[in-house]
Amino acid sequence: SESESLLLRLTRNCPWNRCSFCPVYKRANFSLRPLAHILADIDAVHHQLERVQQLSSDRVAPDYRELSKLADGLSDGDQLALMAASSWFSDGMESIFLQDGNSLVLKPDELVAILEHIRLRFPSVERITSYARSQTIDRISDSDLERIAAAGLNRIHIGLESGSDRVLARVQKGCNQAQHIRAGLKVKQAGMQLSEYVMPGLGGRELSREHALETAETLNRIDPDFIRLRSLAIPKHTELFEQWQAGDFVKLGDREVAEEILLFLETLEGIGSTLKSDHVLNLFQEIEGTFPQDKPAMLGVIQRFQNLPAEEQLVYQVGRRLGVFTRLDDLERPERRARAASACERFKVTAENIDLVIEELMKKFI
Repeated sequence: SESESLLLRLTRNCPWNRCSFCPVYKRANFSLRPLAHILADIDAVHHQLERVQQLSSDRVAPDYRELSKLADGLSDGDQLALMAASSWFSDGMESIFLQDGNSLVLKPDELVAILEHIRLRFPSVERITSYARSQTIDRISDSDLERIAAAGLNRIHIGLESGSDRVLARVQKGCNQAQHIRAGLKVKQAGMQLSEYVMPGLGGRELSREHALETAETLNRIDPDFIRLRSLAIPKHTELFEQWQAGDFVKLGDREVAEEILLFLETLEGIGSTLKSDHVLNLFQEIEGTFPQDKPAMLGVIQRFQNLPAEEQLVYQVGRRLGVFTRLDDLERPERRARAASACERFKVTAENIDLVIEELMKKFI
């Protein structure tokens, strides 16, 4: 959802950096960037954007040769600002994303100053967004959060992952269900949009049912604007990978994850959230809609998969992981189905080895 946003780095890496499933920022220290440097970045992009706009019409950015001329004689930093400005110009200049893992750790006064400077330089921007941890939001006063919202931050992404205290503790998330609920409600009360990320499969086989039910109950209490599914993948060099290899964590296969998501969706009640499954790791990217009206259709996607013959399920799983399929209907497209079926033969896919095959195919996306 932030692929077309201008990326502004306020902090380096993640201040928590202990989640057992996450490979990002490992072996990298967290630090805050100086306020003056951040404001200078904003000014640099603004200046380069003005240069790009002078050479452009109808929001078509300058071509490579024109950009090369603009970049001639610029410092490395200004060249990066030029590339960012050109790309953002082409994408419509509607949104800005504040990096890295948790920009809300900045002092409220500094964050407000940054947001006000963004609005000064880019007054037409429609959305400014940041990641934040529930634990961090929980510590910010209501008045400070409202000031931050008034200054221009109007959407926050939170990695909920799970609403189960046992799952959260096992993966070292650093917060509990109560904190998730308080933080989510505070964001909404401050007038910002809230996007909560859920990780199907994170409870493993032992806690799958609890993970689905408690996560749904947490979201029922919060009623976020968006719920986004990000299915569990386990990269090497993470603690969860070591637990998995040692047999201390039993990873769910695709069909088990489908059952978990079905239970999760069935348990979501009394909310008006929009659910998105917009990630390549998800088996069902077509699950999308707004509660309550689209709930039957979203449930129907999973039920339709479960009703497929076992061989067709295997073809769909492999085709989805290879990028041949984007939705179940693609099974009915002869060329795509033939490609997926051929891959099943090439990989010698069976009901017994499908989960291992899928693990190998998913590695390229992690």
